[in-house]
Amino acid sequence: MNWDVMLTPYSQVVEELKVKLKGMRAQFEHEKRHSPIEFITGRVKPVASILEKAEKRQIPLKNIEQEMQDIAGVRVVCQFVDDIYTIVHMLQNRNDMKILEEKDYVSRKKDSGYRSYHMIIEYPVETIDGMRVILAEIQIRTLAMNFWATNEHSLNYKYKGRIPAEIKERLQRAAEAAFKLDEEMSKIKNEVQEAQRIFHRK
Repeated sequence: MNWDVMLTPYSQVVEELKVKLKGMRAQFEHEKRHSPIEFITGRVKPVASILEKAEKRQIPLKNIEQEMQDIAGVRVVCQFVDDIYTIVHMLQNRNDMKILEEKDYVSRKKDSGYRSYHMIIEYPVETIDGMRVILAEIQIRTLAMNFWATNEHSLNYKYKGRIPAEIKERLQRAAEAAFKLDEEMSKIKNEVQEAQRIFHRK
């Protein structure tokens, strides 16, 4: 398999989604409204990770494009929990992508403590060989959720998915602390936004 050729449309999807999401953020800023989007990152899954996941999930290489939903991934990070749902509704109302699946790990966290909102989408891209419809994943989470998930991901990598019980327990406590932080910040959201407006006016 020529991985460069296969993954090129996925890179295009990531770049196009990032441009569109940054455009949404810019519109909020131009209108002097609170932007639910703090920042956006994106990546195409490295070949080694694709092969590892295919082996783990027993996905034949010829079926990877149909069965692996997160080869193209975009992450949207917000300040507040309700920003997540604002972004979700905005994406639900767009016509340039088709949402196939939604997983709300914000209101229903995973056992590990992981919280995030996942959307699996079909996204059409124009290639030199014509239109291709590519599967992609959009993750939406707060800064606190992102901080926790980044550290958990590193530990999972270090321990090959078998994190020791004591560290797992600490991670779960940290996840609750991160969510408590989000809840407290939500309670003073209006104050924070007013402060940001004053700061930007200067």
